[in-house]
Amino acid sequence: MTDLFSMDPTTLYFVLTALLANFLNGFNGSANSVATMIASRAMHPRKALLLSAAAHFCGPFLSGMAVAVAMGSGVVQEGATRLPVIWAALLATVAWSLVSSLLGFPSSYSHALIGGLVGAAVAGYGLDALQFRGLLKILLILFTSP
Repeated sequence: MTDLFSMDPTTLYFVLTALLANFLNGFNGSANSVATMIASRAMHPRKALLLSAAAHFCGPFLSGMAVAVAMGSGVVQEGATRLPVIWAALLATVAWSLVSSLLGFPSSYSHALIGGLVGAAVAGYGLDALQFRGLLKILLILFTSP
């Protein structure tokens, strides 16, 4: 088995980008989910964050991966989901998450990831890379959910 630092540099950069993206997703999601508990003093901040971390870790195991599958297969044609497109989508998501956090803008990691994926696929493969029916369904859900 190869250790993390002896792998190909491109793979290492991709893995580090994915880890940073997941950290920012948890950072944003945890703050949103615990803000009310902490502000109302219903729970101590440390306990609230530990509960949030446990819930974010267990979520995919307990409730499945339907959202991730829908995003991965319903938005962009299968042939356009190559490593450069996914990497560009992750980099765009990381950049938007960092900029919006630093400027104090509320942002959605899911919106940023969809935008990054759509933008990268269109830049790499043109409008034919999009699955408009799946994209419309996801956009409706994103805009109508609280």
